[in-house]
Amino acid sequence: MEIVVTGRHTQVKQKFRDVVESKMNRVTAIAPDAQRAQIVLTHEGNPRQADTAKRVEITVIAGSTVVRAEASSTDEFSALDMALDKLTLRLRRARDRRKDHRRGYINPVPVDLGTVAPEPEPEEETEPEEPNNSPEAAVASDLGPGESVEVQVGDTPIVIRRKLHIAEPMSIDEALYEMELIGHDFFLFVNKATGRPSVVYHRHGWSYGVFEIDTPENVKAAKEE
Repeated sequence: MEIVVTGRHTQVKQKFRDVVESKMNRVTAIAPDAQRAQIVLTHEGNPRQADTAKRVEITVIAGSTVVRAEASSTDEFSALDMALDKLTLRLRRARDRRKDHRRGYINPVPVDLGTVAPEPEPEEETEPEEPNNSPEAAVASDLGPGESVEVQVGDTPIVIRRKLHIAEPMSIDEALYEMELIGHDFFLFVNKATGRPSVVYHRHGWSYGVFEIDTPENVKAAKEE
């Protein structure tokens, strides 16, 4: 398995890289088909956020499956341990559901895996010569699949991040499952039953919501048919 470690707003020390290499066998033990693991270490410079100054994001790609977890702590090593705990739990769930699916069990929790565009490898932090710190700059440029851009608004702490996500048509159950794997509270997809851009999101407990997006013209035309 290829292991890539990068840093955002911080330099990654060799000791951290060595610890990552030694602990990633937890991933291969559960997901031997994993091809790539991407670990991103981020430093939060605000002293008021010292308790979560270090954030570790781990993304594992195994075939068309992408599993993601992140955690924050006072130091990068404890953040790594917490992120790995979350990741291995999600990997076990994915493995068990694949086994149940092959055996033909009926599971109320969705088990089918949709195709998710893998996270791009983050680039090392570079300072632009003449930054354009405006909200318009975050949405002005064209992006390729999986590419993203971040722009800080003036001297404020506000950062706008824009990313192009390639959404494969899938069912609502498949979208909920993908949301679980990447550990987000929402997931963008194209509903294959309606063809509409849609969002599933977590409300509370075991309650979920779905938003579908369409134009007034399309809705009116559908009613007239």
